[in-house]
Amino acid sequence: MPRYLVLYRSSVDAMEQMAAGTPEQAQEGMQLWMKWAQEAGSSLIDLGSPVGKSQTLPGGADTGLSIGGFSVLEGDSPAAIKKLLDGHPHLHAPGAAIEVLEYLPMPGT
Repeated sequence: MPRYLVLYRSSVDAMEQMAAGTPEQAQEGMQLWMKWAQEAGSSLIDLGSPVGKSQTLPGGADTGLSIGGFSVLEGDSPAAIKKLLDGHPHLHAPGAAIEVLEYLPMPGT
């Protein structure tokens, strides 16, 4: 079954988001993520993690919104993955976007 790398993008990096919220807001946010993870079920291969600031090579390249975290999902089709991500808690944040990339077979293997 195809796998997909899910990148959580935002105009505010993950460290800033986590520092700005209260412990209660952090707990509420995690509850939403755990609810989504439970709903995704076996399609969620790796919940992933928030990530720190990236180092872009070469240094001057513009990559758009920063990546704040990732997950790995498995599904029959891009449409099935999109359905799993409808209403995802990350999309509640202002300026947030989710990018989905399908794993492709390695050439020559």
